Amino acid sequence: KTFENRKYETIMNREKKEDDDSSSLMPFHGLDKGALLQQKRILHETPLNPKKCCQFATELLYLVERGEKFTKTEATEVFFAITKLFQSKDIPLRRIVYLVLKAIIPMSDDVIMVTASLSKDMTSKNDLYRANAIRVLTQLTDNAMLGQIERYLKQAIVDKEAYVASAALVSGSHLLQNNGEIIKRWVAEVQDALNSSNVMVQYHALGLFYQIKQHDRLAVSKLVTFMIKNPVRSPYAHCLLIRFTAQLIEEAPDRADKSFMAYLETCLRHKNDMVIYEGAKAICGLTNPPPTSLVSAITVLQLFLSSPKASLRFAGIRTLNKLAQTKPAAVTPSNLDIENLITDPNRSIATLAITTLLKTGGESSVDRLMKQISSFINEISDEFKIVVVDAIRVMCIKFPQKQRSLLTFLSNFLRDEGGYEYKRNIVDAILAIIKELPDSKEAGLAHLCEFIEDCEFTQLSVKILHFLGKEGPSTSNPSRYIRHIYNRISLENASIRAAAVSSLVQFGIKLPSLRTSVGILVKRCLYDSDDEVRDRATTGLVLLNKESNQSLKFTGADFHIPLANLEYALKQYQSGGSDTPFNVSMIPSTTPQTVAETKKKTAAATAAAGPQKPVAAAAASAGGFGEGFAKALAAIPQFANLGPLLKSSKPAELTESETEYVVSCIKHTFAKHFVFQFDCTNTLSDQVLEKVSAKMNFNGLKGYSVENVIQLNSLPFKSSGSCYVLAKRPAETFPTGTIPVTLKFVTKEFDASTGEIDAGDGYEDEYQLEELDLLTSDYVKGKFVTNFKDDWESIGDEFEVVESYSLGTMKTLQDSVDAVINFLGLQAADRTEQVPPKKNKHILHLSGDFIAPDGLVPVFARIRMIQDASAGCKIELTVRSTNDEVSTTMASAI
Repeated sequence: KTFENRKYETIMNREKKEDDDSSSLMPFHGLDKGALLQQKRILHETPLNPKKCCQFATELLYLVERGEKFTKTEATEVFFAITKLFQSKDIPLRRIVYLVLKAIIPMSDDVIMVTASLSKDMTSKNDLYRANAIRVLTQLTDNAMLGQIERYLKQAIVDKEAYVASAALVSGSHLLQNNGEIIKRWVAEVQDALNSSNVMVQYHALGLFYQIKQHDRLAVSKLVTFMIKNPVRSPYAHCLLIRFTAQLIEEAPDRADKSFMAYLETCLRHKNDMVIYEGAKAICGLTNPPPTSLVSAITVLQLFLSSPKASLRFAGIRTLNKLAQTKPAAVTPSNLDIENLITDPNRSIATLAITTLLKTGGESSVDRLMKQISSFINEISDEFKIVVVDAIRVMCIKFPQKQRSLLTFLSNFLRDEGGYEYKRNIVDAILAIIKELPDSKEAGLAHLCEFIEDCEFTQLSVKILHFLGKEGPSTSNPSRYIRHIYNRISLENASIRAAAVSSLVQFGIKLPSLRTSVGILVKRCLYDSDDEVRDRATTGLVLLNKESNQSLKFTGADFHIPLANLEYALKQYQSGGSDTPFNVSMIPSTTPQTVAETKKKTAAATAAAGPQKPVAAAAASAGGFGEGFAKALAAIPQFANLGPLLKSSKPAELTESETEYVVSCIKHTFAKHFVFQFDCTNTLSDQVLEKVSAKMNFNGLKGYSVENVIQLNSLPFKSSGSCYVLAKRPAETFPTGTIPVTLKFVTKEFDASTGEIDAGDGYEDEYQLEELDLLTSDYVKGKFVTNFKDDWESIGDEFEVVESYSLGTMKTLQDSVDAVINFLGLQAADRTEQVPPKKNKHILHLSGDFIAPDGLVPVFARIRMIQDASAGCKIELTVRSTNDEVSTTMASAI
């Protein structure tokens, strides 16, 4: 009994110790935001308890860093409570106060209230206060305030205290993006800081100086030359300088100073490992490094391979692995040292060693390396598994005789556990091997068929089924693949079933002997629960009943109708209200050779004509309508650097069709700009208009500014032309409203009988146009999604906004649906744009991308609608996206 008691006590003590250990490793485990906010009352106690306040601030920082979301109200209340701690003289507490302020300022309102306290600390005699106040103050500084404190910041850069100088330099880097003109005035002070003896000050000064001068190649070259000739004490600055030097050499190898390469070689003999590695990496990364320099860099990396430090071994083998992709012969002499790393206890290093040997070794070593990889492939992460797969693909193409064993090896990878990216890379590798080595087609397709029997990723199954439909009919025994394809129709989801139907149809069209059997299988899909599967089955049966040549016209390589033309023709047909069935003959179709020649001629004509040629005409002549707008606009020099064209609106009529001047506007949306294209037509037979331009008044839209106005040189009678206005969008907001527009031009008399234009200067005139509406939908492009429900759930409700509206003027539910789609600019999903007959309730699903300056933001909307005969349509609009401002803007669009 005594023994049992002791045993029980031992177990209990061990469990208690384990609990204590877990709690010591995670001291804030289970911390709740609500409970923490209740504790902020300790910040108002008198006198303050610094220890409790530090604990509260630490827990708050823990939640913020973990991604806990605070509402504006919560963040503002905490912000004002924290500012009360400025009265404390406790040094640790004051340090953590600055950290908390930096974390919650982006989430709070009225943060300008703390400016006075921070400004006081910035001029304090305490260096700790000064440095931290500078870091925090620059987070809430605008142009006006920056001008007031600029003098203090410039003094801080050259301060004797390194902590203060580094804080000012780092703050300058953050301010440079939005206050570039002011920061550029700090060049003298930053240059002084370059000579600092402190390693961090010199490092930060070099980084800021480069940011200021990075667009001036000559200035960067002078900076690098200056730093090379003067002592650089900071190893971090050395690393930056190496990167700047390598960039200058890579951009202009013929014009680069010889001292640049000499400096990189000198870094290979530096006493700091970090600088040595950075120099070797820079030389190996050059496109055409001098042979002697490359050998020296590889020798240094080879020494790293035998280092007792795992970080150095990893750095060396990873750089050699990357170099082996482009210069395998240069890495081959290091193979003996690389082979010693195959048994390295760090599996990441061992993986990189084996994949490097696969790229540099011979055919005889393939089987041995594959055996060694198999022993630990399941112990490494997917990232390194992808590296192995890529190396096997290269090796298979390099040694075709090993294709069978390497394909088997890849197929074994497919059976193992792994994420989507890993499996996708394996599938892509097998497809690449099949395309490069035709003899491997049947073996590769067999492995892919086995994989889709138990594939958990819809996209991969669809991709493989499409490839089977394309390549399977040309194999020696194509009927063997039909079983695998039909199994997908019986067992998989709608997307895979639809792809399988299309693949089966390809077999039936290309192989007349199998057409009857395939037709029987496809007929069974006519009663599928998914409309996409039924549509494909119906279309497939129609094609199977046609002659092979006619079917191949629509499914094979002879179908050369540009997709942009098809899209345009379908939209025109839908908007035209014609009773004639749509026919492919309605689409402009040209041969591939004619399209290429037409595009070439159009580009030359556009360049020669300048901006006088209407973009609509250029787009049409380019053989593609959506694509043509982008190419025609890019041919105009003022628009060449705007980036990709993301959306073009429908023409908005700014005049009546019977007026003397007919003007319409197309709004072209780019990431950071709008291009307003005004298409003008002169209907007066006795006048010629010259120097035609549009004047737009953006006073009602905060943040917009006109960057360029492009005139139309001449507009004769019954001719059309385009003039443009380039406007810059605000960086963070998406304003909407009306824009007053005036057409300005010079009028000259024209004699229609003689065809002569008055030789005088003419007279200036202007014509008031209708106001142009800039809508929320101009910032949005619709996007098709295959499964709205999954996308809606995956994006989450973190930035969800819900609003209610009443559309009193809408008579029917269908009218309300059309109006909402028009307001939001999104694309309907799941065929919800059509309201079933005799229904007074409906749910509309919409999807698309919001065009923000920093990229496309996915947007989804769910609209619940109820039609009331007396009050019109009442709707509840729910918007989800990955950006709070975007969700709010979309929810207020109606």
